[in-house]
Amino acid sequence: MVVPTRLPLVRRRCNTCASERFRASGKFRVNANHKLIDVWLLALCTACGETAKLTVLERMTVRSIRPELLDRLHDNDLGLTAELLQDPDVQRRNRIALDWDNAWRLDTGGSDHLDREVIDVTVRFAARIPVRPVRLIAEGCALSRAEVERLIAEEKLVSAVRLSGKLSGDFTFTLKR
Repeated sequence: MVVPTRLPLVRRRCNTCASERFRASGKFRVNANHKLIDVWLLALCTACGETAKLTVLERMTVRSIRPELLDRLHDNDLGLTAELLQDPDVQRRNRIALDWDNAWRLDTGGSDHLDREVIDVTVRFAARIPVRPVRLIAEGCALSRAEVERLIAEEKLVSAVRLSGKLSGDFTFTLKR
């Protein structure tokens, strides 16, 4: 299983120092103006510490927002931060991308399966983390990436999905030794 170890970095240009990485603070700014509410997720530049506001809700009527969501926003819920960062609408509205480098780990459940002749593996993602399958397979099976590429070329490593590029959804593969 691919499991996040921390929140991903936010890729966006800083207006102050031209850095391109922000760290989500996990804090929300909620601003109500009469019956309308605005919500931003605060992110800090990794280079200079400048604060950026990522728009979550804009000019929404208070009654249209579920009470439990409002409670989570006021409590600065870290789980909600992770959910909103991965929300495609939030990413598109703020023109951001996520940087998952060093923010995930592969939990294989042990290495007793590696000595078998044929291994059928199902890879599950706990969050939508875009990762190269070749890298996952190399880490999970204790192989080099070049060895994984060779196994794919020799058709000893097969999958119903394309193993080149990045995936963020569950997939299966079979490894024949």
